[in-house]
Amino acid sequence: MTGAERYLVPGARHRAEQTIERSRFICTLQRASSAAEAQEFLREMNDEFSDATHNCWAYLIGAPGSTDRIGMSDAGEPHGTAGRPMLTVLQHSGVGDIAAIVTRYYGGTNLGTGGLVKAYGGTVQLALATMSRVERIEYLEMKVTIGYESISALQQLLPRFESSSLHEDYGERATLRLRVPVARAGEMRAALLDATSGRAEITLSEPDARYL
Repeated sequence: MTGAERYLVPGARHRAEQTIERSRFICTLQRASSAAEAQEFLREMNDEFSDATHNCWAYLIGAPGSTDRIGMSDAGEPHGTAGRPMLTVLQHSGVGDIAAIVTRYYGGTNLGTGGLVKAYGGTVQLALATMSRVERIEYLEMKVTIGYESISALQQLLPRFESSSLHEDYGERATLRLRVPVARAGEMRAALLDATSGRAEITLSEPDARYL
């Protein structure tokens, strides 16, 4: 099993806020599986908080800690004081496919660069602490053709390998389309061949990600 095949993602949009030296910091987190989804989320937050002083953002697409599909912006704050610390927190959160926007309403007191880094990173941490998480699992479809005498054995294997039946066709032999986690497909195939003494006909589709 690799980290890219299953990992935690945000369960739902989540928000937390804190006030630092009279400035109000609001972090909104959301799942984003592409840069386009992250940008759409940003547009929505810019509309909701159109009167804010800043709407700083960062996103990470892919498995936790990924660095190949990331984005960030200080949105008018001094360079390196908002987007970068926000992204750093996301990269160490153990969560993938996540976008964060921290909205600031300036309270009249300058925080300095160190204070801004702490405020933006800390507000993301605050939101992450209470955000729900679900597991993103990458599945593939496994087509299995077996004799009727092997159906019971196959059905017993499904829960063992976190799999389920999508469709069943009963002709001369039984043909079933199964949904199997990519990480368990090799084990499932081996178990099926063992249970049917090598008589099962098995074909695999390309992976398809689903959230659970």
